[in-house]
Amino acid sequence: MPIKHAIWKVSQTPAPLTTSKLANEKTLEDMIVLDPRVLSSEWMLIGRQERTSFGGIIDLMAIAPDGSLVLIELKRDRTPREIVAQALDYASWLEKLTADRITQIYDRYSKGGSLDEAFKARFDTELDEESLNQSHSIIIVAAQLDDSTERIINYLNARDIAINVIFFQVFENGGEQLLSRAWLIDPGETQVNATTTKTKGEKEPWNGEFYVSYGGRSWIDAVNYGFISAGGGSWYTRTLDMLSPGDRVWVKIPKTGYVGVGKVLEGSQGVNEFKVQTTDGEKPCMEVLKDAKKFGPRADDPEMAERFVKVKWLDTVPEEKAIDEVGLFGNQNTVARPMSPKWRHTIEQLKKHFKQWDAQAK
Repeated sequence: MPIKHAIWKVSQTPAPLTTSKLANEKTLEDMIVLDPRVLSSEWMLIGRQERTSFGGIIDLMAIAPDGSLVLIELKRDRTPREIVAQALDYASWLEKLTADRITQIYDRYSKGGSLDEAFKARFDTELDEESLNQSHSIIIVAAQLDDSTERIINYLNARDIAINVIFFQVFENGGEQLLSRAWLIDPGETQVNATTTKTKGEKEPWNGEFYVSYGGRSWIDAVNYGFISAGGGSWYTRTLDMLSPGDRVWVKIPKTGYVGVGKVLEGSQGVNEFKVQTTDGEKPCMEVLKDAKKFGPRADDPEMAERFVKVKWLDTVPEEKAIDEVGLFGNQNTVARPMSPKWRHTIEQLKKHFKQWDAQAK
């Protein structure tokens, strides 16, 4: 059923704010360009009013931390069903963009800026050309959605098409206009779908093996205390919720290689709740880990705090002996369930190196 917004004043006599409208759709687009957090704090805008090869014009384009692209379409005078069809048409063009074309788009948008430099400044990591535009998602921005369009969006999403809707509603309060935002579908589902929907190469059934990216943290601690972790924003942490006890994870340190395989023991926990087993018994992880000082300043921030998944390691190697061969899968999402021949090949190769991959977790 379509989402409806309401905001109430907190007082002895609660009163709802009156709904309103922006002067025009361009006002919202201008707001997003000035502060992309209006849409999401997890993306960087790279294009605006970009013309496709068949004459259409994409409202906004963004890039996510893993190099995937985000196509953003704002509903103007079109009905929601029309804009969904239009966005899918535009996505057929976007998926074919090469690295040099994407660089040119950002150059026009930023008036001469460097995509590599901007990506590094925004996400504190190098832009990997191999990961660039390996997947994409579609975001529809609308004030409302009819039942038919909602069914279409849910149908596509259930079939691993990374598409979602952001609803905006304007309210009047004392002569000012307030803007509220809500998602039709949990953005985590869209992110997961984007990691499984490959836009280059074949797609095949998922083999049940999870990929994990573990970077910028002590691998020695992860091995000694049995965990994987991520932090710095919900984009990095929410995919940890994909993991359940019994799942097998293959762990890669970005720019280094694969370092271990293990079985998940427990679901995701926050840094303030997570405990590790030491020779002196169980202790809070913040009293033990080498990275405790790094995790401390954001430990009480629900958005930015580090989150942990307890793991029983089946086989590991030191970081300096990481497995890094040509043709192995890589991705900057913390957790992914890849659906490509490259992932199947990667698992086949890793099993030759990690001989205890099928050992029983004790």
